[in-house]
Amino acid sequence: MSNAEFPVARPRRLRRTAAIRRVVAGTRLHPAELVLPMFVKEGITEPQPVTSMPGVFQHTRDSLRKAAHEAAEAGVGSLILFGIPAVKDARGSGADDPDGIVQVALADLRADLGDDMVVITDTCLDEFTDHGHCGILTADGEVDNDATLERYASAAVSQAAAGSQVIAPSGMMDGQVGAIRAALDDNGFSHIPILAYSVKYASGFYGPFREAAECAPQFGDRSAYQQDPAGPLGEALREVRLDLAEGADAVMVKPALAYLDILRQVRDIVEVPVAAYQVSGEYAMVEAAAANGWIDRERIIMESLTAIKRAGADMILTYWATEVARRLS
Repeated sequence: MSNAEFPVARPRRLRRTAAIRRVVAGTRLHPAELVLPMFVKEGITEPQPVTSMPGVFQHTRDSLRKAAHEAAEAGVGSLILFGIPAVKDARGSGADDPDGIVQVALADLRADLGDDMVVITDTCLDEFTDHGHCGILTADGEVDNDATLERYASAAVSQAAAGSQVIAPSGMMDGQVGAIRAALDDNGFSHIPILAYSVKYASGFYGPFREAAECAPQFGDRSAYQQDPAGPLGEALREVRLDLAEGADAVMVKPALAYLDILRQVRDIVEVPVAAYQVSGEYAMVEAAAANGWIDRERIIMESLTAIKRAGADMILTYWATEVARRLS
């Protein structure tokens, strides 16, 4: 039969103009799906720029409120808060201090934002310990899993009492979701959901974050508790299933772009929201390349976020959240 009888399909017909491409787009970003990571530091009087992350700051309480308000006005759905205390110690005492920087900043944000924006808190110890690890250490310098769970549970309850709307444990301790869920329930916070950092790799993409949060390990690294990038197939899915069994309400994959295959696998097996964290190294590489004129900055930002969304993310943590939300509005 000839082509005249059965004309050849031409996919380019649906790509010819920007208007047609918008109509048939299969992946759409929405501002409400974006989560803005924010840093608040105790004892500073002016916001401090993070040198490795242009446009990102360690905030004062006042500048945090201003930036959060701008994000909410742009339509960003959520923010996740990281705190940097003035004093650190071996047990991370600032993590559950009712007068700690995270707790007082939470009270500020909830007073300002009400329910216009979801305020999430990272629940870990690395920003609060003087050694920079995510938990309590044994005498030989190993992280004590079970002693750390007690600290996570206490920090989660303290954050919930201060106004956190979602608890996000990121330390990758075995049993952390179950310990936090039990503590929240026992203290009258059964309504507070848990967004579990279920799949968190021992990645090289975290360097700029460790400058921002002042949490680089003082010795060793976190490979003993974060996942190996070359680890066994199925390990990520096992971690997800364990967290869901312990009471997680949503799960996260971190980092995002280097692990889109894992993100897709997680999305395919769960019926809860899936978050992906476009981490500091991803952000910094784009900003550095753009500053040198090597790439089209705005195009790369949107392309990367679209890829994360297409792979299955319902929520995307990104330092470009406010900027992108404005662009999408």
